[in-house]
Amino acid sequence: MSVKQILLHFISIAVLFFSAQAGWAEEPRQHAKDGAEVVRETIPTGLKNPRATMETFLHAMNDIKRGSPDRIEAALTTLDLSAVNPLVRKERGDDLAWMLLEVLDRTRIINLKAIPAVDEGTAYLFQNYKNGEVRISRSESGRWLFDRDTIAKLPAIMDEMATEERVSGKDDEVGHVPWHIRFRQKIPASLKESIFLLQNWQWIGLFLTILAGVIADKLISFSLRSGVRRWRAGIRHDEFKEISEDILRPLGLMAMAIIWLGSINLMGLAESTMLVLLLAVKLLASISGVWAAYRLVDLVSAYLHKRAQLTSNKLDDALVPLIPRTLKVFVTVIGFLFIADNLNIDISSLLAGLGLGGLAFALAAKDMVQNLFGSVTVLMDRTFSVGDWIIVEGVEGSVERIGFRSTRVRTFYNSMVTVPNSKFITATVDNMGERRYRRLSCKLSLTYDTPPDRIEAFCEGVRELVRQHPYMRKDYYHVYLNEFAASSLDVLLYVFWETPEWNTELRERHRFMLDILRVAQGLGVEFAFPTQTLYMKQETGEPEAPAEMDQEQAFELGRSFAKTIVSETTGTGVKPPPVVFPPAN
Repeated sequence: MSVKQILLHFISIAVLFFSAQAGWAEEPRQHAKDGAEVVRETIPTGLKNPRATMETFLHAMNDIKRGSPDRIEAALTTLDLSAVNPLVRKERGDDLAWMLLEVLDRTRIINLKAIPAVDEGTAYLFQNYKNGEVRISRSESGRWLFDRDTIAKLPAIMDEMATEERVSGKDDEVGHVPWHIRFRQKIPASLKESIFLLQNWQWIGLFLTILAGVIADKLISFSLRSGVRRWRAGIRHDEFKEISEDILRPLGLMAMAIIWLGSINLMGLAESTMLVLLLAVKLLASISGVWAAYRLVDLVSAYLHKRAQLTSNKLDDALVPLIPRTLKVFVTVIGFLFIADNLNIDISSLLAGLGLGGLAFALAAKDMVQNLFGSVTVLMDRTFSVGDWIIVEGVEGSVERIGFRSTRVRTFYNSMVTVPNSKFITATVDNMGERRYRRLSCKLSLTYDTPPDRIEAFCEGVRELVRQHPYMRKDYYHVYLNEFAASSLDVLLYVFWETPEWNTELRERHRFMLDILRVAQGLGVEFAFPTQTLYMKQETGEPEAPAEMDQEQAFELGRSFAKTIVSETTGTGVKPPPVVFPPAN
């Protein structure tokens, strides 16, 4: 099914829905029950009697001719438009005001003093025509208005008076009358005949309007598609090359809807027909406008994605996916209000209902609000960024996307874990991606028959490897004989790498460990296996027992031997300074 067919189906459903909400039938008039007190509102001075109503209408229309189009509202206050459906009341009211002025100008010169200025009677008859009457009647609110019957008969009365000469006003005043009303007055009587529902000229106008809208849609869509194709071919950014050539397609539909909307308002259709057509066209225009805004958000998203790639800051990598979604939510809300306004729907009752149901909504949306605050916490505190390696509540992997509700983590076995953002408000997050250094802590086990001088040479050789390897941390490392294990002499190896990511760390660790093996081979140092030695003693005779020493002699022998060793290694009475690492070259 094409996009246009989907839109037409949606419009048909929406027309039925909004029509049911707005009411197709005539608005009921409120009558007070017998004996009930009728509360009347304050009556404006310009509507207190027939003369004031006529004067208000004529002055407002003359002001419009002088360049004050906002005065049409004052003119509409003199018309009883209660029978006109609210969905088309504004458009229909403007045309009816000009029709009434044309009828008055072609009937006679109006003498305001001859019109009653007292609040007596129920109606003032201005003129009786073949197709109806122009009458000012007192409404239930006490206002004197051009009544509902007059408003209903105005199109027919204007057609009747179309051949009459204007009896009031200057010659150039005819230029202020909307051209579609002047055009209607010049239509031949044969085209004004009605065969089925509409007059013949209106059927012709509808056909030409639909044809013009479809042609405009096709031409604009083709031009925009060609323009986008040429733009993609000449641009150097790859992310824009992936944009669909139909991204500006809604503009063609919008142009078609605008043509239809303008033409329908100009044809003076019957209210029921105008209601259906105008509602459908307004809905099409509104949907195409929202659709165009969505496509504009896609363009903004592609541009922001490109800008984020050019920076080293990871915060914008997390914000870029959020901005288009935020804009689309904003467009959806504004689009809903825009559509409701175009369809003349009063959303105050809906907003009031949302206020009454706010508590229930808040309870139902508790988790959603917590997730939203969790995402704000992540972004404001910079807990992690897209691409970081994190560990949170047993989940370990790389962050792929930070959304409003959840964060997606790609594990090292390539599965996707979705973590609700509410977890990050209280959970402990271990951000491995923020590590400046990557540590290696292990023990190098040497055999027990390794001479001490070889152990010293081996440890210093490993330290020199640390100093020579480019990615090694030079200001903090330890290589020392650390433990007498069960089957080995254990040398503590405690070093760091300053690498940007895991792949480089693995490569540098590989190089460093191979170099350790080469140093050990060059010095003749062997690594110990976790083995046990079984010693079996065979006695050939009575061995000569060593001379026994008392405790004092034993202590003296041990101290003397230790002093000799220290004097030959560190030096007697010498305190080595603390370990200080030389600055890196």
